[in-house]
Amino acid sequence: MTKIAFIGLGNMGSGMCANLCKAGHEVRAFDLNAEAMKAAEGHGASAAATVADAVKDVEIVVTMLPAGKHVLAVYFGDDGVAAHAARGTLFLDCSTIAVEDAREAASKADAAGFLMADAPVSGGTAAADAGTLTFMVGGPEEAYAQAKPILDAMGKNIFHAGGSGNGQAAKIANNMLLGISMIGTCEAFNLAEKLGLDAQTFFDISSTASGQCWSMTSYCPAPGPVPAAPSNRDYQPGFAVAMMLKDLHLAAAAAKAAGAEVTLGEMAEKIYQDLDTRGHGGLDFSGVMKDLKRQLD
Repeated sequence: MTKIAFIGLGNMGSGMCANLCKAGHEVRAFDLNAEAMKAAEGHGASAAATVADAVKDVEIVVTMLPAGKHVLAVYFGDDGVAAHAARGTLFLDCSTIAVEDAREAASKADAAGFLMADAPVSGGTAAADAGTLTFMVGGPEEAYAQAKPILDAMGKNIFHAGGSGNGQAAKIANNMLLGISMIGTCEAFNLAEKLGLDAQTFFDISSTASGQCWSMTSYCPAPGPVPAAPSNRDYQPGFAVAMMLKDLHLAAAAAKAAGAEVTLGEMAEKIYQDLDTRGHGGLDFSGVMKDLKRQLD
């Protein structure tokens, strides 16, 4: 049993925290949302009144936060984690943030006497609830070795991507590919329908042919073929357009800094930006399908 502080009980963090409790760890949870705190208590976590209370005497601090500015503030603000945690505590940030923010956080942690790893996730809320997430971990070997048993309680695929920030690099490159492939999958199903194929028939063919991809077989944007997909619950997320757009913004910024050409990534960013601008940021990212069918305003 490990003493863990879990900070950030949103759509992803709540399921992750619950699985740590289920695995038998002693979890002290903190979030600004009172309902999220009550839910965490229902799963077996104890509620912390403040960040300072959450991190007192724990061995590992796990965070799941919206953006890099929140990560830096929660860990290194005047009354943040670093001001109250015991030296040597592992900081395990599972947020998706900019590579440079992750590296800045790791540098600050090291200077203050802490280990830190960036461990962004892939899999969405269903995988967070089921404990089947994929984690891409950046940081020193020592941090990875200490983090892995904790990550194993929340996921089924754990990869050490290399040094600090490399977890974020893997995540944003992966999600750029996901955004591109989802748009392509939506267009393919829409074309097939226009040409007279129903969704199930096209799925049965393409899912065993060269067009097969995760966006089709696990998260099909056409209603019917994959019962658990958001397309079968009117595109309720899942993984929202706004979250995909955030990742595509991160990918675009990283590509610019690295001098990498991402033409299709930029096109995907524009498509999701358009959906978000029109008020559909809360739609599942596979809802591109609804837009192709002119079912959105």
